Amino acid sequence: MTDGIYILANDVVYNQLVALLNSIEVNAGRQYPICVIPYDDRVEQVYKEVQARENVELLEDTACIERWEDFATKIWQTHPNAFNIWQQKGHSGVYRMGMHRRFGGFDGPFERFIYLDADTLVMSSLDKIFDKLDSYDFVVYDFQYKDVTHVYNVNSQKLLEIFPQERIEKEIFCAGFYASKKGIFDEERRNYLLSKLREGESEILYMNGPDQSILNYMVMTCGISSYNFAHHFTENEVTGCCVTSPHFESRDRILYDRGNKLTYLHYIGLSSKLFNRLCAGENIDFPYRETFLHYRYLRSPEQRPKFTTKPKPYDAPPSFTNRVLRKLGLVR
Repeated sequence: MTDGIYILANDVVYNQLVALLNSIEVNAGRQYPICVIPYDDRVEQVYKEVQARENVELLEDTACIERWEDFATKIWQTHPNAFNIWQQKGHSGVYRMGMHRRFGGFDGPFERFIYLDADTLVMSSLDKIFDKLDSYDFVVYDFQYKDVTHVYNVNSQKLLEIFPQERIEKEIFCAGFYASKKGIFDEERRNYLLSKLREGESEILYMNGPDQSILNYMVMTCGISSYNFAHHFTENEVTGCCVTSPHFESRDRILYDRGNKLTYLHYIGLSSKLFNRLCAGENIDFPYRETFLHYRYLRSPEQRPKFTTKPKPYDAPPSFTNRVLRKLGLVR
């Protein structure tokens, strides 16, 4: 049985991909092969990085990618107004189609796998995640269940008819980090899901996080056996995972939550542009910046940008001059 790791990436998140690959190597070990799923065709830098690493490959199974893109398209075609709303906002076709390519992991080379968004860093061993797949088909470790608004359309009256409140409060998850198994969403299950959506259930899907909404719906509708570590660790054991938590402590480039190692850090909500600007030499600050820089330049410390000025907060309000220039249309 082959255990492996999938990462969704393209050249836009190249700097984050390098940091993630280095963090896996240092903190989780080299025993797990890694497969990068291309978000789109912009993968020139990604391909070179993959070629330079022994245990990393690029998913080049176009049939697999096309199969899941077709499935995602059919799902959103069942929605009463998704395409019209996306078109009004300037998006053609399925919004963020590349995000749906993560589902290729269900048909990829690994029998059991962990999926990671590129904007994450691994902080400790992943063995406990894989071990839990001995008993469950889907494993997560996050606190998304506290906020259903980014998973389902909470304004839909059908939501609580389809999923009882107690299931929503316990079972929803973030799609940025999960473990599962190959083949659990075979053609029969995919057809079943489409049939339920065509019966009117599609209105509960959340259009601004289309892939996350779909994956939650798939797992919950098919009754996939799932496990969330966040529900089972004691108060003294559980750790956070999001960059929005300000209290993590850094020791030897590892982040700790009240003395416990994080499993992973998710830079959720931070644009890839911030990381690219930082790596290009702009002294811009954001939470756990030094942790990112350490892993990004672990193999190439000589390339790490050197700063002599005071860092500028990433969410700082624009200066008066910039506001004037922006109003005049001279800067964006």
